[in-house]
Amino acid sequence: MIAFPEPTAPAGSRTEVFLRYLDYFRESVVAKVSALAEAELRRSRLPSGWTPLELLTHLRHVELRWIEWGFQGRDVAQPWGDRRDDRWYVAPDQTRADLVAALRAQGAHTTAVVTAHDLAEVGAPGPRWNGADPASLERVLLHLVQEYARHLGHLDVVAELAGGPTGE
Repeated sequence: MIAFPEPTAPAGSRTEVFLRYLDYFRESVVAKVSALAEAELRRSRLPSGWTPLELLTHLRHVELRWIEWGFQGRDVAQPWGDRRDDRWYVAPDQTRADLVAALRAQGAHTTAVVTAHDLAEVGAPGPRWNGADPASLERVLLHLVQEYARHLGHLDVVAELAGGPTGE
């Protein structure tokens, strides 16, 4: 488990700070999902109906949409591949190991992109922005950090209800 990136820990740059938080939240999500019993992975404990595996693939696709499809302006075949019938979706043959590996690979791609660009750099024009001017990398990263933090809090509740590890 990665230690929480305390605000008092020295960092060489704002880029390093963003990446530390993303790595921490990403690995915290992986740890929570990894600690759950197999039967809990595809079960929802909330009225909204999402499952831990659906949350895992959602977060992977969030990074894909904001970094590759958005900031890089790449052609992404299925940017909304985490959705079906207006809700999060995981195919029956997708396993926890597959989804964890995909999330970590997406995180490695994010790190490579972020370290190769200045935070003030503006994303490439493309469909991700819905007609608005592209955002800077810093704004994209801030969005990703809040997305991970918010969903990790949701997962804390689900894991606790499932008898798994509790949050802070």
